[in-house]
Amino acid sequence: MADNIARVFADAIATDPTRPLLTWYDDASGDRTELSGATMANWVAKTANLLVDEVGLVAGTPGGVLLPPHWQTAAVLLGCWSAKLNVADTPGDVDVLFAAADQLDEAQSWSADERYALGLAPLAAALRQVPPGFADYVVEVRRHGDHFTPQPGPGPADARLLTRAEARAAELGIEPGARVLIDASRHPDPVDWLLAPLTRAATVVLCANLDPALLTSRQASEKVTQTLP
Repeated sequence: MADNIARVFADAIATDPTRPLLTWYDDASGDRTELSGATMANWVAKTANLLVDEVGLVAGTPGGVLLPPHWQTAAVLLGCWSAKLNVADTPGDVDVLFAAADQLDEAQSWSADERYALGLAPLAAALRQVPPGFADYVVEVRRHGDHFTPQPGPGPADARLLTRAEARAAELGIEPGARVLIDASRHPDPVDWLLAPLTRAATVVLCANLDPALLTSRQASEKVTQTLP
């Protein structure tokens, strides 16, 4: 296993960057978004370039991510880890904060110089109204480069997170190369829905507001080989 998250991600998509890496469903809205490894890598690179080139952050800088399970959350987290940020999981002082537009009240508990709001809308649509003190992530990130070369070595929390991810992959029985369906409400921790599958080079069908009546047909249509308990 590689010693850093950026390398784990790169290894997971290296064999076939065109295959679906993360397929997102929201059964409440009807949204479906599918990202190949190459497409996700593009979003990750743009996010890392935003952090390094525009915000001017360096390795070890604290960042906050106040986002639910979502494909854009995957891009933000992997971008932060590629830039070697120390992503905090509790409110505090950070240099940059990414927050869902419906969690802005919670965002007030974080002190951040740079703030990005995410509407998490279908087709990565821009926010209709950008909250005061925030920039629109999907608008800002698109202006940045499609390639990013991470610094060598692990970020400040990579060893801890990868150890947890490997343990969870074993506990959840994720098979190497599997196509895994994950109920976002049952597994809200990105270690479960993002990092654990990546350590197994597995691909993910991530479902919010999962409708049990659609489960069997979705397993078949998405060629799911495992469904997390």
